[in-house]
Amino acid sequence: MRRPSLGLCQAVRVFDRVFAAVLLDMDGTLVSSTEAVERSWTRWATEHDVPVPDFATVHGVTADDLVARLLAGRPATERAAARRRIDEIELAEPGPVVVLPGAREVLETLVSARRCAIVTSAGRALATMRLGGAGLPVPPMVTADDVSRGKPAPDPYLAGAALLGVEPADCLVIEDAPAGLSAARAAGAVTLGLRTTTPEPEADRVIGDLSAVVVEADERGVRVSAR
Repeated sequence: MRRPSLGLCQAVRVFDRVFAAVLLDMDGTLVSSTEAVERSWTRWATEHDVPVPDFATVHGVTADDLVARLLAGRPATERAAARRRIDEIELAEPGPVVVLPGAREVLETLVSARRCAIVTSAGRALATMRLGGAGLPVPPMVTADDVSRGKPAPDPYLAGAALLGVEPADCLVIEDAPAGLSAARAAGAVTLGLRTTTPEPEADRVIGDLSAVVVEADERGVRVSAR
């Protein structure tokens, strides 16, 4: 069952409790590919004669949704070609991918215990390339290719929980973007927000980045504690 969405005034225990699994966003949570993303979308926007997106407001939104938004009113065939084009640009120009503080330690711990999945708005090829470029392990993933509705709809995080065979309410979602945190709340998961993108993300608990926590995982589940 989904856990009802809770407002910030209702405290939800995040630290020192046992979760069945952790669902992690990728960009802004584990790695930063901001330079590559902004360069790719700026090139794409110039080619398609549209304004460059306001990156602060579209972080965490799928390419499908962003293309549809920016090319609203254009023929479906043009939108489909434009969607393929951003994939071509991003895959051809991966750019620097920086591992964010604490991310490697947390991810390696969770992957070793088989207690996590990545839930990303990137496509599978791009997500795999960025994780591999950063030298990070690649756990089970839900990508933009796997769901018909991306974040902020709950579908990606519901799919992530199902992929691991656990209930969404028994999952901790670690996210940085407003769209992703909205998706996690709608799915009924507990949320840990990172300030890597938004100064004060709306989450059950907020930290600077993953270097602020210690993660322990074993056959009983996952426990996250403040460092």
